[in-house]
Amino acid sequence: MSKKLTSRSEDYSKWYNELVVKADMAENSAVRGCMVIKPYGYAIWEKMQAELDKMFKETGHQNAYFPLFVPKSLFEAEEKNAEGFAKECAIVTHYRLQTDPDRPGKLRVDPDAKLEEELIVRPTSEAIIWNTYRGWIQSYRDLPLLINQWANVVRWEMRTRLFLRTAEFLWQEGHTAHETKAEAIAEAELMNNVYATFAENFMAIPVIQGLKTESERFAGADETYCIEALMQDGKALQAGTSHFLGQNFAKAFDVKFANKEGKQDYVWATSWGVSTRLMGALIMTHSDDHGLVLPPTLAPNQVVIVPIYKSEEELNAINEVANDILKDLRSKNISVKYDNRDTQRPGAKFAQYELQGVPLRIAIGPKDLENGTVEIARRDTLTKDIIPLSNLIEVVDNLLAEIQKALFNKALDFRDAHITEVENFVEFKSVLETKGGFISAHWDGTNETEEKIKELTKATIRCIPLKNKEEAGVCVYTGKPSKARVLFAKAY
Repeated sequence: MSKKLTSRSEDYSKWYNELVVKADMAENSAVRGCMVIKPYGYAIWEKMQAELDKMFKETGHQNAYFPLFVPKSLFEAEEKNAEGFAKECAIVTHYRLQTDPDRPGKLRVDPDAKLEEELIVRPTSEAIIWNTYRGWIQSYRDLPLLINQWANVVRWEMRTRLFLRTAEFLWQEGHTAHETKAEAIAEAELMNNVYATFAENFMAIPVIQGLKTESERFAGADETYCIEALMQDGKALQAGTSHFLGQNFAKAFDVKFANKEGKQDYVWATSWGVSTRLMGALIMTHSDDHGLVLPPTLAPNQVVIVPIYKSEEELNAINEVANDILKDLRSKNISVKYDNRDTQRPGAKFAQYELQGVPLRIAIGPKDLENGTVEIARRDTLTKDIIPLSNLIEVVDNLLAEIQKALFNKALDFRDAHITEVENFVEFKSVLETKGGFISAHWDGTNETEEKIKELTKATIRCIPLKNKEEAGVCVYTGKPSKARVLFAKAY
């Protein structure tokens, strides 16, 4: 059995990295800055994907797929977007290799196979999609166009961390076109609400919905909505964004439509996305020094059953009961695994499932069969109980709901205890260094002040909360007038 994880208090970053690898979620690949998502980690992502996909379709969206490569001329068409992503772009310049005459058995780029136009490996798909939409949209009858794609993107990161920041990652990106500005803004707000609902109801992560400041907006957007979460180390994590793009991309790619009066007009646009970064949020919100703690809604196995036996006869008797439990739980749409491997001792199995965050563990031994009971262990509280077999299914069903709620409430209590209002910069710096979390402070609304605070403290404005109340005050840094507070934090 592998040694224990580094504790969070000892080294939070090391704890996170060890946990991702030891829980068999992901590992670094042979490609620098890229990861291999292993089956257990991918199973969690698939559950996220399935639920989000259902939510997108329930709000009228359809899935499509667009090319990985974007011609450089298309990428350049919307200037702000191109400038915003230019430093992270991977570029394809040639299309063929050949044998290297100077190094037998090695290959080199064929100098005669240079592309007529360089191709950008998509860091985001606005350019290729809006060029396509020009052919799809002719009239108001073609609107709204509500499209989502599940894809991979490449953003060349120099400092990477599994799930949180990798050169290639998986995500979904919605791209919609609308007849009016009001409709597009409503769409951007709707999708931000979808993300918030998913984070809170399925990931058990409380989030704050807000607007990004001008300097933190998506490149090419008129407005960026976001959901911000707080991790156990007091750092914030942007868990999802939804952008109102105005008519910027429509004008850059000449996407017009004939309106109801027969006049030509540019469409109004949105884009929105979440990525495998959510996996990092899930780990850092709930997990502990023993390993992963997963909310039941996203656990690949909500329940695991482990037999405890000495003889084949005892195992056969336990198998009979365990298979009945399997059948009954699955009939309730509860995902369950029966681990009757004879290559691992029960203690090793318990350690594995604790590390992997399985919400409930059921142990059955010969004495349990005699007594008509089982032992049930909760991963979130690490507590055990003896439960009668006769009402096990009902107990499991109730416990899974209870765990889901408890994880959310625990995270909410932590988040709320780490939102601190400050009135001056001395207080600001003190809270940031000693307590962390979100700092609620007045800001004078200028990019210069925002940048100066970031330079001095590494804290950024995470969002202007949508539920902000207007209150007169003075900027925490400059002392100039302010109408409302914003949330600062150090962030991933």
